[in-house]
Amino acid sequence: MSLKAGIVGLPNVGKSTLFNALTNAKALAANYPFATKDPNVGVITVPDERLQRLSDIVNPQKILPTTIEIVDIAGLIKGASQGEGLGNQFLANIREVDAILHVVRCFEDDNIVHVDGNVDPVRDKEIIDTELLLKDLETVEKRLDKLKKQAKSGQKEDVKLVEVCEEIKEVLEAGMPARTINAEAEKEILLKEMYLLTNKPILYVCNVDEDSVLKGNELTEKFKDLVKDENAEVILISAGIEADIVELDSIEERMEFLSEMGLKEPGVNKVIQSSYKLLNLITYFTAGEKEVRAWTIVDGWKAPQAAGVIHTDFEKGFIRAEVIKYNDYLQFGSEQAVKEAGKMGVEGKEYVVTDGDVMHFRFNV
Repeated sequence: MSLKAGIVGLPNVGKSTLFNALTNAKALAANYPFATKDPNVGVITVPDERLQRLSDIVNPQKILPTTIEIVDIAGLIKGASQGEGLGNQFLANIREVDAILHVVRCFEDDNIVHVDGNVDPVRDKEIIDTELLLKDLETVEKRLDKLKKQAKSGQKEDVKLVEVCEEIKEVLEAGMPARTINAEAEKEILLKEMYLLTNKPILYVCNVDEDSVLKGNELTEKFKDLVKDENAEVILISAGIEADIVELDSIEERMEFLSEMGLKEPGVNKVIQSSYKLLNLITYFTAGEKEVRAWTIVDGWKAPQAAGVIHTDFEKGFIRAEVIKYNDYLQFGSEQAVKEAGKMGVEGKEYVVTDGDVMHFRFNV
């Protein structure tokens, strides 16, 4: 599956620094607005210690982790929905991603200017929210005009769609994002068709100073209180720390640095894992001599759909799936030992894949 998350926020909040740390790329991180005029795109691996543990058992020729595409979208400013600061271009970039990583600045630093003069993550969030809502309202109003023209024919379906679209518009006009709408069937379809920006799942990333990375600070507490009813996750990272970690050459050096900071893992790991969860994704594995590989699927998919991620022929000609639970693979130490212990499941088309399943598909086309 090709999945994409976009990093958004005001200028100079740490978006490009975070992007560089995530992708180990070298996007321009400069102390002025619009250092990133075109979206930088990087492919990042999803950290998963299970992949390495399976590889230690199988000893394959290759190890292939699953990935997410990260897009560093240039900073939005007030008026972006009306084209201010290249706003239309930036909003179009957001429309193309599956999820939003909203970075807010929660640190003071006189050497890094803030586009609005002072640090206030609550105000910053409201600016971004307003611009996304205004753009969505514009999209909904255009669709509503078309639907009203269609409804003049008197078709019940068209009349119903007008009602549904008007309900969506009312929610946006009340200042609420589209993702808060209780999506019945008609609303769900219409929301997906309109690709509304505020309908995308969101993860808030509070960029803090080194001293606040473990417990936060007054700014992060205010921000958490603001979003407590949004059913959205908030994580704390220090983009500065992450930038320092990237510069270290060895795993040992990185782990020692993290230990000195009181951290168990890099903050970027939390961002990646939370993005994965945000998109309602899980991982299953295939394991053989040629490769041990992680595959991304949506939680709740059945075996044929999961097989189709490898190749469409696997789904079309699906016969059965041979399934080993991850913990059983570790306990017994090999596929053969799992079989001999009677722990390999043979599953049909209705089997719902669970996170960590080690699978082998039988198919015929």
